[in-house]
Amino acid sequence: MKPYQLLPIAECGEPLVPIPLDRFAVESPHPYEKLGAPYGGRSPFYLRQGVVEKLLAAQNALQANHPGWRIQIFDAYRPIAVQQFMVNYAFASEVRSRGLTLAELTEAQRQDIFQSVYQFWAVPSADVATPPPHATGAAVDVTLIAATGDAVNMGSPIDEISPRSHPDYFANSSDDAERVYDMHRQILADAMRSVGFARHPNEWWHFCYGDQMWAWLTGQDTARYGRVD
Repeated sequence: MKPYQLLPIAECGEPLVPIPLDRFAVESPHPYEKLGAPYGGRSPFYLRQGVVEKLLAAQNALQANHPGWRIQIFDAYRPIAVQQFMVNYAFASEVRSRGLTLAELTEAQRQDIFQSVYQFWAVPSADVATPPPHATGAAVDVTLIAATGDAVNMGSPIDEISPRSHPDYFANSSDDAERVYDMHRQILADAMRSVGFARHPNEWWHFCYGDQMWAWLTGQDTARYGRVD
């Protein structure tokens, strides 16, 4: 269990609503749907109504300082079945990246790989008291598109299981390119935080509002959004 999961949830009952995708850039086709993730007819491009309103406000804040720039939606609502699918996918990918095979893993290797995976992926818990953040409709994975229409280089891709994914990884770099990556991450964080989002400690792309992680990061006693079935 992660620290934020200890906080209680006072579900407010706010509905999931579609993200107005015409207002944002969008990763399309959806990256997890391309892998075969089982959405069961649900759309990943949904969030709680209040979170959508915050996201629109973040876009306005971004464009006030960087005209023509847009937030790009990578992922939003994620059912538990999709969370399980992606944890399995990330685990298998990490096994391959280490030159190992699933059938020959020792228990120590298995636990070490899971430890790496769970730095970035929430446990696909079915317990209503400990929902994965994306299953609440309160978490969104985002990046930036410049006024030219080009993707802004953030220094590492979304979902990379690597220290490079940590938000401040490039903060103290003396390399010119890496300082630019850090600046881009800060531009994104400033826009999102200016309207109340909190950023995942390990992921430059993950922002939340109203869920347990948000409550933990912002010093709230309770979360307002629980799991959406």
